[in-house]
Amino acid sequence: MDSIRGGGRDGFKRKGDDINLESRVYHHDNHHYLKNHHRPHHQYFSGVALKLTLLFIVVGIAFLLLNQSMYTTEFFQKSYSFSEPKHSSKETLHSSSSSDNHAAIQQNVLSKFHQFMTENLPSQAKENDLEKMLRKTVMKDKKTVIITTLNAEWSEPNSIFDLFLESFEIGNGTQNLLKHVVVGAFDMKAYSRCMKKGLHCYAIRTEGVDFSGNANLSSEDNLKMAWQKMDFLVTVLEMGYDYVFTDADVMWLRDPFPRFHPDGDFQITCDHFWYNSTDCNYSANTGFKYVKSNNRTIQFYKYWCAGKDYFPEKHDQIVFNSIRFNPFIREIGLEMRFLETAYFGGFCKPSEDLDLVITMHANCCTGLEIKTQDLKMVINDWKKYISLPSGIWSDLSTVSWTVPRHCGNQK
Repeated sequence: MDSIRGGGRDGFKRKGDDINLESRVYHHDNHHYLKNHHRPHHQYFSGVALKLTLLFIVVGIAFLLLNQSMYTTEFFQKSYSFSEPKHSSKETLHSSSSSDNHAAIQQNVLSKFHQFMTENLPSQAKENDLEKMLRKTVMKDKKTVIITTLNAEWSEPNSIFDLFLESFEIGNGTQNLLKHVVVGAFDMKAYSRCMKKGLHCYAIRTEGVDFSGNANLSSEDNLKMAWQKMDFLVTVLEMGYDYVFTDADVMWLRDPFPRFHPDGDFQITCDHFWYNSTDCNYSANTGFKYVKSNNRTIQFYKYWCAGKDYFPEKHDQIVFNSIRFNPFIREIGLEMRFLETAYFGGFCKPSEDLDLVITMHANCCTGLEIKTQDLKMVINDWKKYISLPSGIWSDLSTVSWTVPRHCGNQK
């Protein structure tokens, strides 16, 4: 087995790899001082100056914590606050002791200050944070995690993300899988929403891009988001972790792991299926895939990511469907499998047998509102199904999904 664990980058050079942080000391040469004093005195007073500088820093931080000026509070709240302190009522606020409030304020500022500092950490430090999170969420096999990504629009209450989480709660054998989900948040609002749900949340940051809106698939920002997601997934593979990637508009109704092919390096859903899991003629959908970490998949992902330069203004799914026939894939020995729609269905082709369905994806559908409406119907259909005695749905051929009603073969 050529799977890799941790460590080596396999020659894959990522942004920030060549950046070495150096201590930058401002040297102030006081020529008048040197002219009139001996070197030992200079060394002594340099030490005093250093101590005074450190003292001023400590006093400054203490002043920040103790005084909570309006400017500082507003700065942190606007720029780096991911969550708001919860209070049950105004009476609770007024009844709190001044000492408790003071301690809470100090802790809040320290937390925000830490957030401010860590946002500017080098890429190596960010990857260390990611690896710590992956170790927390990994399954019993010590190498598999579930990953989804989220932006502000999809994280709105009673929208896509809430339905995604509900599907794990009501699915058959899916409740325990939720603790293995890592949510990659593209913006502050999505991160805050994720944290409030008590999930494993990782901030995926991209400079100068606003991922908070529901941009069109071909928009510049959405393309950047798609390829930033790909870079994130490459990093996970290079760290030695297998993963199931799932869009947040995929409802998890059963445990998918028993239905994955044991010999597949890269397994992906498709919009339509014709009984051959190795047939690359299927139109693949990158919204749900199971990938094992090994040299073959890492090489494939590098090749895939390089495709954005050869297919400008195209997102990752279009590039994948353009390169899946390339001889390079055969040369590296990648075992690619396409997952059956009978188990891994979607609005393009719903799984007809609810006794078999594992996931339902809101594909062939654009627009947050109509996507949310049809996914709510999926949840309601599933609740009806699990409320009936075993086997009844199989005997009633007239009973099936009520979806897609708004999505499906959408033009």
